[in-house]
Amino acid sequence: MLFSLFRPAIFAFAPEDAHRISLAAMRLMPTGQPPEAGPLAVEVAGIAFPNPLGMAAGYDKDAEVPDALLGLGFGFAEVGSITPLPQAGNPKPRLFRLAEDRAVINRMGFNNGGIAAAHRRLAARPRHGVVGVNVGANKESVDRVADYLKGITAFSSVADYITVNISSPNTPGLRNLQAKGELELLLEAIAAQRSAGDPPIFLKVAPDLEDGDHERIVRAALDNGIAALIVSNTTISRPPLKSRDAGEAGGLSGAPLKPLALAQLRRFRAIAGDSLPLVGVGGIATAQDAWERIRAGASLVQLYSAMVYEGPGIAKRIICGLEKLMQRDGFASIAEAVGTE
Repeated sequence: MLFSLFRPAIFAFAPEDAHRISLAAMRLMPTGQPPEAGPLAVEVAGIAFPNPLGMAAGYDKDAEVPDALLGLGFGFAEVGSITPLPQAGNPKPRLFRLAEDRAVINRMGFNNGGIAAAHRRLAARPRHGVVGVNVGANKESVDRVADYLKGITAFSSVADYITVNISSPNTPGLRNLQAKGELELLLEAIAAQRSAGDPPIFLKVAPDLEDGDHERIVRAALDNGIAALIVSNTTISRPPLKSRDAGEAGGLSGAPLKPLALAQLRRFRAIAGDSLPLVGVGGIATAQDAWERIRAGASLVQLYSAMVYEGPGIAKRIICGLEKLMQRDGFASIAEAVGTE
C-alpha cells in the first residue's frame, strides 16, 4: 500500500501540521467524480446516498475539500463544525496521535473560519455528490440556540443535510444542550423556523450518556422532526491505552472508541427501532467494522481517525469489502441489512 511508505514521513510532523498538509494535498489533487450509485446505494431522510460510507465532520472543518473527499470514494462528506463567527479554538497543542492505540485525542475547540467563508466555498461548488454541514455554537456566545439557528439558516441553500452538533466535549458547556429541557428547547426552536423544502436535520450525540438519556433524546428527536441521529462523537472516557499522550484532555476517537460507540448505537436502535435512521461513527476502520455497525442498526456510517492510519485509500477498500460482505450474507441492499444482527 503506497500510503504505508509515506506514513513515517507524515508522522514525523506534529498531528495538526500533518492535518494541514493533507488538506493542502487534497486541494492540489485533481477532483474526481463522486461515486455513482451501485449495489450499496441507500436512501436516508429522502437523500440518495451512492454508498453508506461518509467522511465525518472534523477533517474538513472549513468546507475546503468536500469534492476531493467524494472523489476518494466516500458516499458523502460532512464538513465542519462551523460556527457563526470565526474562532481560533483552544490553545496548541490540541491534537494528539496515539499511534500505539490507533487513536486520536483532540481538544480543538471548534477552530474554524466562520459561516461566511464556508458558505462562499459551498455556494461556488457544483452541486453534485452529497455534502452535509455540521454546525456549532461559538465558545463565547451568549445565546447558543441562536447560533445553531444562524448556521441552519445560512447553509440551508448549499447543504444536502445539516448536522446539529451538541456533543463536542471541547467547548465548555456545549454538552449541556443534551440535558433534559435544554435539548427540547433547542429542537423546538429549530423546528419552529423550518420551512418546506429545507434540508433534513441530523443530530450528533455524545457516547457518554446516562440511563434515561437515550429514550429522552429519541423522543425529542421524533417530536421535532429530526431526520437522523449520528451516534456518536468522541468520548471523554478513557479505556486502557498504551500511548504516552493517553492522559491528554479532550475527546478520544479511533479504535478504542469502537466498543462504546457500537454499544450506544445498539441502545438507540433498541429504543428507536426503524422510526429514526441512525448514522454509526466511532472506531470504524474496516469493511467488517462498517458492516457490524450496519447490522446493528446504522443506515449510514462515518469515519475520520482511521484515515490517519490507513490513508486516503480507505474509502474504496471499505466499499469494496462491504459489497462482498453484503453478497456473502445474502442481502440485496444496505437497507435490507440494517438492524439485522
